[in-house]
Amino acid sequence: MTRELAEVTVVGDDKKGIIARVTTLLFERGANVEDLDQAVQGGVFRMTLHVDTSEMVVKPETLREALHDLGDELGQDIQVRFPGDRDTDRIAVLVTKESHCLEALVEAREAGDIDAELSVVVGNHDHLADVAEDAGIPFYDIGDGSGTPDEEWLLDILDEHDVDLIVLARYMRILSPNVVFRYEDRIINVHPSLLPAFPGAEAYRQAREEGVRIAGVTAHYVTTDLDQGPIVAQRAFDVPDGASVEELTRRGQPLEADALVEAVKLHLDDALTVYHGRTHLRDEGEGEYQLGLSSEAQAANPEGPVDRSGLAEPSEADD
Repeated sequence: MTRELAEVTVVGDDKKGIIARVTTLLFERGANVEDLDQAVQGGVFRMTLHVDTSEMVVKPETLREALHDLGDELGQDIQVRFPGDRDTDRIAVLVTKESHCLEALVEAREAGDIDAELSVVVGNHDHLADVAEDAGIPFYDIGDGSGTPDEEWLLDILDEHDVDLIVLARYMRILSPNVVFRYEDRIINVHPSLLPAFPGAEAYRQAREEGVRIAGVTAHYVTTDLDQGPIVAQRAFDVPDGASVEELTRRGQPLEADALVEAVKLHLDDALTVYHGRTHLRDEGEGEYQLGLSSEAQAANPEGPVDRSGLAEPSEADD
């Protein structure tokens, strides 16, 4: 019998008994837990379960209501996503001031390259309200005068628009575990460096100060560890001698947009799986998708010389 996997997420204040209560409820309704992952950070509890509902003895909406009621009882936010909930995914785009990534996402959606609905744009400033509204997308400014976002309002917006994927299009704020835990493996960010090099807010400046000759950008899944989530797509560019931070930014921005759109497409096409902190192509995606260098870039790499043994013994200098 074909499995029908639903995803259940549980987020709230850490307390005893949550795992037992949730898994018992699922068992009693004929839903089989295939895998379970849980963590606690900053007093916030998160649990994600993938559940086979193919032999469930209740209707999906009945299970959803039961989990919602249990969440109210335990003081937890419990959500369930069934495979057939909708035909088209819904995306929330988070922005600050730079428009290039948002504009690229809009263009990709209009061209049909992204098979999803851009449901809402949320900013911690109002600078990009016109870009969103010109594209017919609702815009919310959740920042105060200094740009500090109201994350409770953000969660309400994401819930109101029933968002499947969050895309950080140069959103210059760190999401708290309260948000990240609710959307684990469903938040994609683009960062202006070849991670893990130069994490943080001044990546192009760090690249210039360190004198790198090749810089780049990275699209990755967001975790609670800053700029350390599983890498999806990367792009590289040459750094001219004496290039300024502004020149690096000018060269990097188009690649930021390109890498972000590619990562979103890979996610929406369900072409990726994350295992031990690394992304991998699913078997059915091999051949259709490419992670890493393009075939043209690979062909430009030299093939030799190589060590005759294939693997050289470590030298004293390597110790």
